[in-house]
Amino acid sequence: MLLLWPLSIGITYLVAQAIAARPYDAALEHTLRQLAVQVQMHGAQGAVQSALWQQTLRQPPAGGILAYEVRGATGALLAGTHELMSPPSLPPSHASAAITVSWRDGEMGDRGVRLAAAWVWPPAAPGAARAMPVLVQVAQSMDARTRLARDIVQGVILPQFVVVPIFILLVWFGLGQGIAPLNELQARIRRRRADDISPIDEREAPEEIAPLVDSINSLFARLQQSLQTQKRFVADAAHQIKTPLAGLRMQAELAQRETDPEELRASLRQIGRSVERTTRLVNQLLALTRAENQGGAARAVFETIDLRQPAAEAMQELAMLALDKNLELEFDSPPLPLQVRGNALLLQELIKNLLHNAITYTPPGGSVTLRLRGAMGEGPRVEPLVLLQVEDSGPGIPEAERAQVFEPFYRILDNGSEGSGLGLAIVREIARQHGAEITLSELPHPTSGTGLRVQAQFARIVPPMAR
Repeated sequence: MLLLWPLSIGITYLVAQAIAARPYDAALEHTLRQLAVQVQMHGAQGAVQSALWQQTLRQPPAGGILAYEVRGATGALLAGTHELMSPPSLPPSHASAAITVSWRDGEMGDRGVRLAAAWVWPPAAPGAARAMPVLVQVAQSMDARTRLARDIVQGVILPQFVVVPIFILLVWFGLGQGIAPLNELQARIRRRRADDISPIDEREAPEEIAPLVDSINSLFARLQQSLQTQKRFVADAAHQIKTPLAGLRMQAELAQRETDPEELRASLRQIGRSVERTTRLVNQLLALTRAENQGGAARAVFETIDLRQPAAEAMQELAMLALDKNLELEFDSPPLPLQVRGNALLLQELIKNLLHNAITYTPPGGSVTLRLRGAMGEGPRVEPLVLLQVEDSGPGIPEAERAQVFEPFYRILDNGSEGSGLGLAIVREIARQHGAEITLSELPHPTSGTGLRVQAQFARIVPPMAR
């Protein structure tokens, strides 16, 4: 306000000048028209000598007439003073009934003046064919209108010297009172413990910052979820790794006591298998935590990819594991691209976990198939889809336990296979981030009689030319 105050004074002065000029210009124009009418009626010399001309000049408008003159079309002074400037306009070429007034500002000596001028056609002299136009000019001092403008400005500005400081103090006090709850909220947040991320009570915050408080509470909720994920990871990791590490230590102690080379080699092979299982357990724990914590970051780098590529790479990585178990591993995919929106590394991790589960729980001599195909959705989801299916000839999963197998560390008892119970939990989290739907169903197998099909349903991106 203090910065805008001088600007306001300047604008007020300009407006005051315009307001002050109107009555003076009106009075000056009135005087000029009266003199011009007399010239039209009596001619230049007759008008100057008339009593009405003298009366008009003796009763000038407020501010006073400094000078007047009457000039001929050739510039000859017919009456008045020589100090006035000639107007920039040329005399008219023919007589006109209307008197047109032209305005300009000038100087007489060291004083500023306002000049009004008009071309007038006097009556023709006796014996003359026609009259020549004459110029009537009247000059008025600018001092009176300047004083009026100054008085107007003073009348407007002087009360502001009292009102504006009071207004500033009121605004200062009002803002202080309005921001007081915000300052109190800031102090309350500063007094919180470092581990206190409970939501802020929106009722204690000003209504104007309710969206900000809601955003902070949303951030606290996400942070709480992240901390709970980390705590669960630490607890689960400690619980799950403690048992295999204890077994490794016991196997190592037994191996140290062996004297038979064959028994020693058998113990070392058992230790190697235990190390492999523990390594996979740690890798799955890391993969699950990374998938849960990088949800937003992963979606930020989603791109259009051909799902056949991560599927083929996952098949190559696990082909040797299937061969060691004497399993038939098959990859069924159409020749056309199956494009989806997602993160290639996460999708490859999803497919690897599905294949690893299938290979782990399928008995030797069985089969595992990875199948990709395009389809159209049914029911409420009528859109192009990509179906990723992993089929095996293993024992399957009882229908009563299919909803629970996606929970971390849940394992079906008495299934005869070793695992950490994390594979399907990782699959569910990656599928959730990609908006995919995971379903489990029985798959009658021609040789084993049982089997399981795990299907992931992705939204397909169809190129414009293929539509």
